[in-house]
Amino acid sequence: MLLYHTRHGIYLHAQDKWFQLPDTSWDGLFNRDDLAGCLAEAAATLTSVPAPAADSLLAPIGTQEVWAAGVTYFRSRTARMEESKDAGGGTFYDRVYAAERPEIFFKATPQRVAHPGQPMHLRGDSRWMVPEPELTLAINSRGEIIGYTIGNDLSCRDIEGENPLYLPQAKCFKLCAALGPCILITQQPLPADTVISITIERAAAVVFSGETTLAQLKRTPQELAGFLYRDNTFPAGAFLMTGTGIVPGDDFTLRSCDVVIITIVGIGTLVNPMG
Repeated sequence: MLLYHTRHGIYLHAQDKWFQLPDTSWDGLFNRDDLAGCLAEAAATLTSVPAPAADSLLAPIGTQEVWAAGVTYFRSRTARMEESKDAGGGTFYDRVYAAERPEIFFKATPQRVAHPGQPMHLRGDSRWMVPEPELTLAINSRGEIIGYTIGNDLSCRDIEGENPLYLPQAKCFKLCAALGPCILITQQPLPADTVISITIERAAAVVFSGETTLAQLKRTPQELAGFLYRDNTFPAGAFLMTGTGIVPGDDFTLRSCDVVIITIVGIGTLVNPMG
């Protein structure tokens, strides 16, 4: 079942049909007991409706915070070591990749999250910015993973590489994250062979593409969610980006008007231009 947040309400896509849910708050629905069961009942009782217009889609977020885990794929570990070696931080990422405790950091408040189709922001003081396509966990207030969405963790590699203490500036700024187009609501873990792919277009030409699978993710989603909620509370729930296994080469940086297209099989496709 796919849950969509739109300008005209909340929509459910299930059994190849669309349903508009009765008036309810996004946060309230996000934290319902047995959300999957409630949505299955709605699909069995509601009358189907036309699909919502693509330009009405919002990021599937209410007042939830967005957090992120880093260095969870070997490719990300290698890239981070390379970008930070001149600052003396090259071994930090190797050590955290092997450590029991993962790297988890704050990424965005809801107003910093771009909707599907909305331009993301390229920092004026960065000369090396890349998108990071990530499976993103939707976690309710009780710490339960209720589903999955697509995240784009837009990052400034030069700022982070200059000094690891600059991580907040490299990661958190206006429209630094994107989520969508929906949440796949399921109580089951995604298969290890689930494919994550990215394409970057510039002037309608592909300038980068790549893909990976969840089999390359070193830590389980449940493990990452457990560390996020350890000695912490999230009254409205939270989103957790789980890291990236696709990193463009060191000679690549995003430019204004580039279009980033991220697909995760079973969830959909998130498209955002760069502003």
